[in-house]
Amino acid sequence: MTMASECIEIRVDSRRLLDDRINDAVLGLQRVAMLTGTHGILLTRHQPGRYTAALSDQVPFGMTRELVH
Repeated sequence: MTMASECIEIRVDSRRLLDDRINDAVLGLQRVAMLTGTHGILLTRHQPGRYTAALSDQVPFGMTRELVH
């Protein structure tokens, strides 16, 4: 899978913080994605409380997908 250079790591220990941080990351990546119109957003859960949000050319522009490792 090829990824664009934009990637945000999210580490939290509470559900409330998780929702806020994921929303902030996705909003920021949406702004970047609008510049090219070629990448969607891939949200990956690596373990409880540890996620990454990244632009991905494997996700259609305008879409956000979740992957659980």
